Amino acid sequence: MQAPVKNSSFSQLIEFEIQPSQQPALVSALSVQAEHLAQRYPGFVSASVQASDDGRRVLSFLQWRSREAGEAAFQSFESGEQDFWQLIRAHQARTVTFGSFQVLSSIARSHDDGLHCQLVG
Repeated sequence: MQAPVKNSSFSQLIEFEIQPSQQPALVSALSVQAEHLAQRYPGFVSASVQASDDGRRVLSFLQWRSREAGEAAFQSFESGEQDFWQLIRAHQARTVTFGSFQVLSSIARSHDDGLHCQLVG
């Protein structure tokens, strides 16, 4: 068993299963929510909202500098501060799946068009 990694980033994924007619509004609401989190929580790194081609699934991806930063933001969901449960009801989500992951490696293209890989460990 591997020991927990210290000082690595942390990702939260939330997948919604919805009716295709709900997709544009849910994507918009999640984008606004991500902007709010970026402004309010200093541990915010990045976010993306992705949608399936068939319109039935939306994925919210949030990346944080640490597990603690991500959990602090998620507490605002649970306390109703972000009114996350209302978001679920308003967009008639049939299924909502939560996942959280420690980032162990990442690769990104830099401003100079080079590839940079970061291994955490």
